[in-house]
Amino acid sequence: MPTKYLLDRRTCLKGLGAALALPLLESMGWAEPGARANKPPVRLGFMYMPHGVIMDQFWPESPETFLTAPPPALESLRPVLDQCLMVKGISGVPISPFNGAPHALELSTWLTAKLPDANHRDRIDISISADQIAANYVGGFTALPSLELATMPQTHKENQEGLNEGYYSHCSFSSPTQALPAEINPRAVLNRLFGESNRPGQTRATGPLDRQMLDLVLGGARDLRRRLPRTDQEKLDEYLDSVRSVERRIVAIEQRQKEASLAEAGVRLSKRNESDSTLIEIKIPEGDKRSEYMQVMCDLNVLAFQADITRVSTYIGSTPNGVSYPELGFRNEHHSVTHHENKPDLVSKVATITAFNIAQFAHMVKRMASLREGDGTLLDNCIMMWGSGLEDGNKHTRENLPFIIAGRGGGSLKTGRFLANTSGNQGDLLTTLLACMGVPLDRPLGIATKRIKEMMNG
Repeated sequence: MPTKYLLDRRTCLKGLGAALALPLLESMGWAEPGARANKPPVRLGFMYMPHGVIMDQFWPESPETFLTAPPPALESLRPVLDQCLMVKGISGVPISPFNGAPHALELSTWLTAKLPDANHRDRIDISISADQIAANYVGGFTALPSLELATMPQTHKENQEGLNEGYYSHCSFSSPTQALPAEINPRAVLNRLFGESNRPGQTRATGPLDRQMLDLVLGGARDLRRRLPRTDQEKLDEYLDSVRSVERRIVAIEQRQKEASLAEAGVRLSKRNESDSTLIEIKIPEGDKRSEYMQVMCDLNVLAFQADITRVSTYIGSTPNGVSYPELGFRNEHHSVTHHENKPDLVSKVATITAFNIAQFAHMVKRMASLREGDGTLLDNCIMMWGSGLEDGNKHTRENLPFIIAGRGGGSLKTGRFLANTSGNQGDLLTTLLACMGVPLDRPLGIATKRIKEMMNG
């Protein structure tokens, strides 16, 4: 139904030194039903887990059972499997002459589909990554060309095959010689997304986006709200509640980290008597509770896409540097258990870690599926890829990399399917996803030779 009042898509709510981008509303030009030129934009996101998977617990048994009886690793995605696409048969980049550097290359080749220059091993020299190719094409339309997130600091130090340390923990490269750092602090991400912006790509950090500040911003927009149809008012309220929810969770994480630091320094946090029993020890995992931390980062990604602050993102869920998952009931390091030698207890732990990481991805895509946008949902207009740069961490194989694609890419991807016998490589997959986003390529991406047309709709 046509609207009488159209907003510019760059409209922001302003007040108290902050500018809060709006979600895509029906009152904005591109949400007008039936107008192809005004369709919501397609967003492209990538989420990474190292060390591969337990293959027989990851791949569906058959295309026919994909939707009705998914494997254990995919159970968290069951509600949105009809909006997912799995492609089996994608090979990674052959790593010779770097055969002794599987972990230096699993992440750095993931979005470049190319090996580093063997003649310049001690410095970054690889290729621009797929996310940055997309950012160069669509980044001019948004405040941030791209958003790079990570769970852990990108400081892993190792010297496999003499390769630069940056290869271990970076997946985004803005040029062959420039690795892009990822942000690990949720507060910094929030400020970057919703800080005051003077010009595209730059923001000034603001204070916490608490309810009082948001209420003041919203209060200054009462005239705007009166002009919006009820559906847009409801969407705006839902969006602001999401921002407030993320803010409260970040504050809670920060408070627990602050209390833990004070306690470790011997600072008393309460007026307890010296004769009282010693406080029980509560060990907080690095980065606080990992699932909570990862979900906050995922929700920040959702908000960035929903408000069209960026259309390209990467999230490195973890890197190959000894991360553990105490909340899963064991403290084994991820890397060490992947060398399981087929011991059942270690195989089970690898499968549990994989399911955990996919569950965080599922949290993000299910949230996107719940948000209405245009004639569909936010997820309808996204292409979200979860995957790993190794097939099997036990043997460091790369012939059949695990990938999950969620979202229909604005109708460009045909989802709800498992393609069990695909022939292609990592570059072919990335080339196909860029094509589905509408990004033209003037040369092959890494080792690419083609588009995987069976993934595409039409």
